[in-house]
Amino acid sequence: MSSTDLAARRAAFRDLHADGCFTLPNPWDAGSAKRLQKLGFKALASTSAGAAWALGQDDGGLTREQVLDHLRMLCAATDLPVNADFEAGFADTAEGVTESVRLAVETGVAGLSIEDRVGRELYETSVAVERIKAARAAIDASGADVILVGRTEGFLIGRKDLSPTIDRLVAYAEAGADWYGGS
Repeated sequence: MSSTDLAARRAAFRDLHADGCFTLPNPWDAGSAKRLQKLGFKALASTSAGAAWALGQDDGGLTREQVLDHLRMLCAATDLPVNADFEAGFADTAEGVTESVRLAVETGVAGLSIEDRVGRELYETSVAVERIKAARAAIDASGADVILVGRTEGFLIGRKDLSPTIDRLVAYAEAGADWYGGS
């Protein structure tokens, strides 16, 4: 894919976000990505669960290299922008997140999410914020217009209080996330 095509995909993805709501379906392989494009979707998002299950593994069981290969495959399969479900950045440290995000940007993704969960626990907010800052710095250093999504997953591990979730999302926005969400 040429750098012009890649820049156009990334610009189109940012424009979709500016225009309001849109549906972001989750292909699990090249065939499903192509089918979703034919159905008229304007962008795609990888699915960690779908990618893992397609390889006979549990969600969260793929290595960074397997996920990067999966992202390259999805980006090559269609002309649509792809957002990466990039789990927790495949590293515990901010430095590790920087390297992982740099590699993810090189796959051709138009966006990627960084989660704040490791196993059944959330990173401390200050650590999670440093990881979002590291992801932002890696994207900025690449010169690519890649959207960064900060995700908090407290609800997935049974935390029911909305206030800490909102506090985390505000902190992720202040740390450089373009978009943010919770699950």
